[in-house]
Amino acid sequence: MLLSPEQFLGFLAAAMLITASPGPDNLMVLGTGISRGRRQGMVFGLGCALGCLSHTLLAALGISALIAASAPAFMALKICGGLYLVWLGIQALRSRGNARVDGRQAPAESLRRLFCKGLLANVINPKVVLFFLAFLPQFVVVARGGVGWQTAQLGLLFTVQAALLFGLLGYFSGAVGQWLNRWPCAGLWLDRIAGTIFIALGLRLIVSR
Repeated sequence: MLLSPEQFLGFLAAAMLITASPGPDNLMVLGTGISRGRRQGMVFGLGCALGCLSHTLLAALGISALIAASAPAFMALKICGGLYLVWLGIQALRSRGNARVDGRQAPAESLRRLFCKGLLANVINPKVVLFFLAFLPQFVVVARGGVGWQTAQLGLLFTVQAALLFGLLGYFSGAVGQWLNRWPCAGLWLDRIAGTIFIALGLRLIVSR
């Protein structure tokens, strides 16, 4: 069973806004593109995005197992995940938006090494694991069945849009980096938008039954 149009479009919109907001991953992609070149930035960003696949697998297996074992356990996961999203939103709202990209020249590295660095940086990041466990259930409709398959589709969709956005960031890294450094308020407003989305999704996750 494929995602419904409402699930697909709602999740894609939220995922793109969250991915575009200033954070460690996209700032590293920008920094890599500026200091090493646009192709290197795109390859590093692709590694970061594909690292989401491991978190997708864990989330799909974990959420499915929870539902099969205990409905109250799944509800507890949703509530904890909702609280985590609200906390992320508050942190984003409190951010001063001082996102700057260091454009200093960096030592040359192979594309393969940069790809592996981006992949590893995402795979071993425990915050990304928590984010997936908190974010994906928001868009899972248990009544439709196939919860694991729904979760996998959502994770794949997140990975694809992240790969595209990170690729664009890497390609236009010079221009985007200069724009962020010139207009730091842009990062502030992106944080405000992302923070509002996090809090709204978190509260919805907590109150939904």
